[in-house]
Amino acid sequence: MPDIACVNGRFGPLADAVVSIEDRGFQFGDGVYEVIRTYRRQPFALDAHLARLERSAQALQLSSGYTRAQWVSLIQEGLQRSQFPETKIYLQITRGQAPRDHPFPASSAPTTVLTFRELHPLDVSVRTAGVQAISVEDIRWGRCDIKSVNLLANVLARQRAKEAGVFEAILVREGVVTEGSVSNVMVVRNGTVQTAPEGHRILSGVTRAIVLELARKEGIPVAESFVTREELLAASEVFLTGTTVEVLPVVGVDGQLIGSGSPGPISRLLSRRLEALVG
Repeated sequence: MPDIACVNGRFGPLADAVVSIEDRGFQFGDGVYEVIRTYRRQPFALDAHLARLERSAQALQLSSGYTRAQWVSLIQEGLQRSQFPETKIYLQITRGQAPRDHPFPASSAPTTVLTFRELHPLDVSVRTAGVQAISVEDIRWGRCDIKSVNLLANVLARQRAKEAGVFEAILVREGVVTEGSVSNVMVVRNGTVQTAPEGHRILSGVTRAIVLELARKEGIPVAESFVTREELLAASEVFLTGTTVEVLPVVGVDGQLIGSGSPGPISRLLSRRLEALVG
């Protein structure tokens, strides 16, 4: 089955999907998006993802394009059409097509795009061994809480990680860790799971919230506060959370081992708890 897309309510092969070159998403990055995955062919945490899509759109004074019920209907239709074992679903809203000018157009219909691709989860061996990361300067704009299609800073950071032969780039601004280029970052210090607080500096991940709640249910202390790069390197454990990475241990940063250099007990426990939740 080929990857499929839905542009403004019309389904077809992804390879045939097009939008206007005058679309403000292309011209200005004037849009927002979400990424959702399935487990057993069912979209996971769908309400939370759609709520965040709505919040991001409202922050940019964008129309949501559809009601939440309509988004759900389109997602269900796309899953029915694609029939992948597991699917990665991408949603995007832009301000639509208009002559190129910086101010909002007087009138324009939003452009909505959904894509459905087969999801290939990380190999279990990667999760078992853990991954390496590097730290890079966080040069993103000041509203990282909006899931904007403006991702150039993330692209540059991820490229640096690729060139370094590691999995992720951990972003650092003014000496403190914000998040990863495609993930949230959590550290374990003195038995406490610590991660950057919600606010303009990070995109608060759906999986982030779920994992923190799982930790609390296990009686593991949680602190939503910034850590420095030095505290990150000295942590007993570091792990990433995200829709596609789930809970992924980091065993080295900038060539320095984290803890013992192997996935730690808390990250392994939370990975198992998330697996049980979705399975």
